[in-house]
Amino acid sequence: MTEKECILQQPYALWLHGVERIGKAGAQKLLECFGSPKAVYEAGEKELSPLLTQGALESILHARKKDVQGEYETLLKKGISFVPFYHPLYPEKLYAIPDRPFGIFVKGSLPGKGEKSVAIIGARDCSEYGRYVAECFAGELAGKGIRIISGMARGIDGIAGRKALDAGGRTYAVLGCGVDICYPPFHRDLYRGICEGGGVISEYPPGTEPHPGLFPPRNRIISGLADAVLVIEARLKSGTLITVDMALEQGREVYVVPGRITDRLSDGCNRLLLQGAGAALSPAQLIKELSETVWKGQRQNETTSSLPDNGKGHIEKLQAPEEALLHLLDFYPVSMEQLRLKMQSHKQLCGLSLQQTIEMLLKLGMEGLVKNEGGYYCLKTPL
Repeated sequence: MTEKECILQQPYALWLHGVERIGKAGAQKLLECFGSPKAVYEAGEKELSPLLTQGALESILHARKKDVQGEYETLLKKGISFVPFYHPLYPEKLYAIPDRPFGIFVKGSLPGKGEKSVAIIGARDCSEYGRYVAECFAGELAGKGIRIISGMARGIDGIAGRKALDAGGRTYAVLGCGVDICYPPFHRDLYRGICEGGGVISEYPPGTEPHPGLFPPRNRIISGLADAVLVIEARLKSGTLITVDMALEQGREVYVVPGRITDRLSDGCNRLLLQGAGAALSPAQLIKELSETVWKGQRQNETTSSLPDNGKGHIEKLQAPEEALLHLLDFYPVSMEQLRLKMQSHKQLCGLSLQQTIEMLLKLGMEGLVKNEGGYYCLKTPL
C-alpha cells in the first residue's frame, strides 16, 4: 500500500486489530483474502463465514457496532499512533521475525530504517557493579548513535534507558501493557524522557494493564528491534533468558558481560558464555565486533549529537503539505484549533480534514520534528 492508502485504511486497521477471537493469524488471513482492512469491515457475512469459526464471525459482526472513526481519532488525540505490519513505518527488523505483531502502538517515534540498535537487558535486582556496567555500555553506545532497546523494567533495563538519554542518544522501550501506562510506575520521569527521546512501543492496546502473561511475548519485540542483545547480570532462572532464546530464534547476536563465578547474579551470564555467546569486555570491543559482523557494509553513523537524531535530516524527505504544515509551527505550543485556523490561509493545507492533519502531525512526530505536549503542538528541533 502507498502511504496515502495506509492513512485511509488506518481506522479499519485499528478496528481489525481489536476484534476478539480472530488473533494475528486470522487478521492476516482476512487481509490476504479481502485486500484491505476496510474491505474486511465491509465484507458480507456470506463472504466471511467460510474463513472463520462461528465465534470469530460473531466477534467481527459485534465489533462493527463500534465507532470506528471515533475510536481512531481518540487514539490520535492522545498522541498514540498505530502501525500495522504493512505500513511503511513498520520497523523493517520487526517485519522479518517469526510471529511478528499484526500492529504496534507507539507513543513517540520508531527506530529509523538502517539505524544500528542494541538491546540491553538484565537483572531487575542488579548489583552496583551491574549498574556501573550498564551505564558504561549504554552511555558509550548511545553516544555513538546506536539506538538502545529495553523493556524499561526496574534494574538494568531502566538504568540503560536513562543513561542513553543522558548521553544524548535515542532509546526505545517495549512494554507489557498499553503505551499510555507507565510500568513500573516509579519510572514516570524515564517514561516521559523516552517518549521525547525515542519511543514507547507495545502490541497491546492503550489501557491494557500490566499482567505477568503479557511480558514474555513482548520480549520477542525487544530482541526483534535490535541487531544484537547485550545481557548484563542474569540468574540461572531469569526472564532475561527468555529474551535471549527469542533473540537466538530470530538470528540475533547475543553478547554477555562476564561475572564472578561466586555471584548468583552472574550464573545465567556465565552459562550463556559456555553455550557460545560472545563476551562483551568493553563498549569499544563490542562496537568493533558488531561493526565487523552485523554492521559490516552498513553506513557508519558518525554523529553523536542529538540534533540530527531529532529529525533535522528528515526534512528533505517530506512531502510538500508536510513541510508546509511544519513551517506553520514554532517553539511556542499551539492547540489543534489554532493550528487549523492557520491552515485555512494556506493553499496546500486548507483542504485537509482533521484526521489528515492529526495523521500528518503524528508522522512529523515520529520523524522527530514535532512534539505533542498535552494536545498542543510545537517544533522539537530548529528547522
